[in-house]
Parts: sequence; C-alpha cells; structure tokens
Amino acid sequence: MALFKKRGMAEEGFKILPEHIGIIMDGNGRWAKKRGLPRTAGHKAGADVFEKICKECGRLGIKEVTFYAFSTENWKRPKEEVNTLMRLFYDFLIDAKERLTDSGDLRIRFAGEREGIHPELLKLMDEAEFETAQRKGTLVNLAINYGGRQEIVSAVNKLIAKGKTEITEQDISSHLYTMPDCDLIIRPSGEERLSNFLLWQAAYSEFWYSDVLWPDFDIKDLHEALHEFENRNRRFGG
Repeated sequence: MALFKKRGMAEEGFKILPEHIGIIMDGNGRWAKKRGLPRTAGHKAGADVFEKICKECGRLGIKEVTFYAFSTENWKRPKEEVNTLMRLFYDFLIDAKERLTDSGDLRIRFAGEREGIHPELLKLMDEAEFETAQRKGTLVNLAINYGGRQEIVSAVNKLIAKGKTEITEQDISSHLYTMPDCDLIIRPSGEERLSNFLLWQAAYSEFWYSDVLWPDFDIKDLHEALHEFENRNRRFGG
C-alpha cells in the first residue's frame, strides 16, 4: 500500500498528499477561558471546526483522517464537561447523514472502546457507520473513548482469543481500530506530544505543531501543514 499519492491539486498547489492524517483537536478549554466562557463553549466551537476540516479533507481527496475526539482519560474531567461532549457527539450524529452527503461523500467510522458510552449514542454511532459504509470518499475516523495503549492491548487480546501463540507486527496492525499507518499528525494549541494517540500507527509519522487553538484552526492552517508535509524528506528509518 502506498503511503501517499500524487494528485493534481492545481488550486492549492499540492503535488503530494498524505493518505492518512491524524488530528489532535486540542485547545478548546483554553480558547473558552481566554474569552471568559465555560469550557463547554469551547467544545461547541471546536465541533464546528471539526466539520469544516472534514469537508476540506473530502474536497482535497484525503483518503483517511482520524480525529482525536475523546480519550479514555477524558472521563476524569468534570461531569458537566463530559456530558456536553457526549451531547455534541449525539447532536452531530443525529444529522450526520445529511451533513456528510454534502461533504465529499464522506464515510464515518468510530475508533475506541464501547464500554461506558450511553446505549443511545452507541446506536447512533452504529447507524452512522452503516449509512455511510458504501460511500467512496474520505474515511473519517472519530476516536471516542480511545487510547493508543488500550488499542494495542485490545489487538493483542483479540489475537490471543484466536489462539495465536506468536504475534507479528502485521498481526497487530490488522487488528487495530484504524488500519493504515499515519503519514501526518497535526496538533494545534502549542502542545508537542502524542497524548496516547495512534501510538502504533505513528511510528513513522511526520508531525506538524501550531500555537493555534483548535476552535481557531482554519483551512489555511490545514493547507500549511499539508504543504510542509510534501516538503519533508521521509526516510522511514532508512
């Protein structure tokens, strides 16, 4: 499988695009605090940016993009904030079919553990995956209740359950929530760490950081990251 493809992107000038992008949506709380707003307002603003970036990835023809939406550690946050995040996911999924239809034929998939998520939300997640499964556009992975270490443990446990006594790298890769290696990881907000995101898939990822908080992240920031990616010399350890 090719790690990136050449495409004709005359408008933005892209000659090479990553096939799989990982995006850590960080800075919602700080964005709200700077404006004297509750953290929940930051998450709502961040949800709008998520939709905008999804549409742009679809328009550009990015094969797959994984958004870090809610980690296994995020359950430790205040109950009100957690409830708001779950409500945002719920509201998005209520009309996901209509939104995605007009967004480059996007598909949606969820990456993470199902335990702890409300049954009504799980039902909507399953419906969104089913209703978009046959589409051919960008695959949007929403990492909800996700942890990179847990993902690897889950893959190993699946292999053990199948009776495997020796495990290869390919075995683990084929049992992860998201299959392909990640070519580019984008993290806004000024932080420079993975935070338990795509630990296995990021082995040879390129990283792009920005001080822009996620609710202020714009299409031009995405384009800047993509232009920097195509100018990187990727050696994959060689």
